[in-house]
Amino acid sequence: MNNKITVGLLTMSILWFTACHKQRSSKSISKNPASDTTLIVTAPASKDSVTEDAVDEMASLKVNQVDFSYLTAKSKFSFKSKKDDFDNTNVNIRMKKDSIIWLSMTGVGLEVARGLITRDSIVFMDKIHRDYFVFNYEQLSKQYNFELNFDLLQAVIVGNMPFPLQPEGTFVKENDFYVVKQAVDRLEVDNFIAEATLKLSRLRATEVPTQNTFTLDYEDFREVSSFLFPFTSMINLNVKSDKDQQVNQTTMRLKHSKVELTTQSPGFPFNVPSGYKRKR
Repeated sequence: MNNKITVGLLTMSILWFTACHKQRSSKSISKNPASDTTLIVTAPASKDSVTEDAVDEMASLKVNQVDFSYLTAKSKFSFKSKKDDFDNTNVNIRMKKDSIIWLSMTGVGLEVARGLITRDSIVFMDKIHRDYFVFNYEQLSKQYNFELNFDLLQAVIVGNMPFPLQPEGTFVKENDFYVVKQAVDRLEVDNFIAEATLKLSRLRATEVPTQNTFTLDYEDFREVSSFLFPFTSMINLNVKSDKDQQVNQTTMRLKHSKVELTTQSPGFPFNVPSGYKRKR
C-alpha cells in the first residue's frame, strides 16, 4: 500500500468539499419521525416554480436526521481517479458525535493505516511505511479556499444535510423529491429529499464560475436504532483541469456492511510511535 492509498480516506473526507473550489487559487422505512429534525424554512418563491399549496406543504416539512452518541461501522472504501484506482479497502469507523471520527484500514488481516479526525486536526498513520500526516482545518481551508470543518464531514458520513438551511433558500417539487436549493459561497446546491422517507437522497453542487460539479448519492437505506441510515454513499466529482481544460472525473464509494448506534464509547485508541516520520 503506497502513501496515496494510505491517505485515501482523507481524500474521501475532504475531496468532495474541495474539488469545486480547487481551481480557485435491506431497505426499511422508519414509521416514527426521527427526534432530531431540521425544519425547512422557505423564502417566497415565484408562482412559476411553486404553487401556494406546495409552499404550505414545504413550510411544515421536516427532514429526518440521524442522531446518536456513538457510532461504529464496518465498511469498504473504493476510489477511482485518473491516477489512482483501488477497490473495496476494508475500513472500520468509530465516531463520537460532534467530537471524534476514528478510522482503521486493514489488508490481508493486518491494520495498515489509522486515522483520527477531531474538531481541530486530522492525523493519519501509515503503519506499513511508518510515517504519518497531520492536517488542520485552517490549513486545508486556506489551501483550497473553502471553509472546512468537522461538522460538514460528520454530516456526510451519517447522511444528514451538510449545509445549514437558509431562510433565503428556495425549493421545488420534482417527481418523488422535494428539492431544497441553497447558495453556499460560490456553490449552487440542490438537496433532493425523498418524499416517501423525508431523507436526503442526493446532493448536487455546481460551482458557478467554473461549472465544476459533484454529486453525493445515498443508497441502500436501512433502519438503525429507529433512524433511516444510508449503507452506501457514492461521490462523483467532475473538475476541469487548468492545464489542458479536460474534465477529470473522480468517483468514490463508501459501503457499510454493519452500522451500530450506541450510548457506550467504543474507544478511540490512537498514538503515533516515536519512530514514525512526519511526512506533512
